[in-house]
Amino acid sequence: MSLFLGIDTSNYTTSVAVFNEKTGEMTQAKKLLPVKKGQLGLRQSDAVFHHNAQLHTLIAELANKINVSEIAAIGASVRPRPVDGSYMPCFTVGENTAKILSSVLSVPMYSFSHQEGHIAAALFSSGRDDLFNEKFLAFHVSGGTTEAVLAKGSNFGFTLDLVASSLDLHAGQAIDRVGLMLGLDFPCGPQLEILALKNSEPVIVHPALKDCDCCLSGLENICKNLLNSGRSREYVAAYCIEYINKTIKLMTCCLIRKYGQMPIVYAGGVMSNKIIKNSVTKDFNAVFAKPGYSSDNAAGTAYLAYRKYKYVQS
Repeated sequence: MSLFLGIDTSNYTTSVAVFNEKTGEMTQAKKLLPVKKGQLGLRQSDAVFHHNAQLHTLIAELANKINVSEIAAIGASVRPRPVDGSYMPCFTVGENTAKILSSVLSVPMYSFSHQEGHIAAALFSSGRDDLFNEKFLAFHVSGGTTEAVLAKGSNFGFTLDLVASSLDLHAGQAIDRVGLMLGLDFPCGPQLEILALKNSEPVIVHPALKDCDCCLSGLENICKNLLNSGRSREYVAAYCIEYINKTIKLMTCCLIRKYGQMPIVYAGGVMSNKIIKNSVTKDFNAVFAKPGYSSDNAAGTAYLAYRKYKYVQS
């Protein structure tokens, strides 16, 4: 048996993936949760409902492309972060589905955190399996998380120690709030990037850190004031992205000074922004997830299931 199924039911995306050990190929199927126009995200109860409505259709879609009898193990994201007390109801949908499939197929089921899946997806898609045996700095920047962790690989997973984070708003939340302010649809990241690329005015920002932590709640008010003062939508979009870009770079520099030089991995949907990625790449020799593996997806979880099966079962 050479196939490994991954399931991830995050707050905004239902996702399944299969990794083929023989070919090295990853097959994905994902669907955003529906959010009404003008709304900023979903309540957890609504997220759970929509995951239940969507997950079985995505699994059926994948099942038509593979030989189900070749599934050797199943991985599922069961919590946001790999720490005690980390919990979000929407992950129970994927976890329970994985448990059912594990029983029916008589294959092992492995539990991982959503954050571990993001990091694994970055390593897989960038071809950096070597970091599974190294110590590195990893940023997870998304709508639900803005964190930096010291990661230590262990062949099939990581130990993650939190070393910096946002003390209030997450980067993805700031992007979505500013995007809605500019009349964009949720989730706003790709549209905000397109708008920002049309800006021709110089943008100067002055974010500040508290130790290596950041604060992003003030960004929404700054952008609102800029818009009310007559600045263009394009300028406001560019200002928002540049503020987050500079914040991430300041956090990176702070952590390098504190912990020393080491490989740096950037994961999460915000890090798929080309403006931010290109800017950060100029300053740091970093590892990025490929665009299709940046946003919430089950690929990292499928790959972790493969590695755990390979190194634990054998």
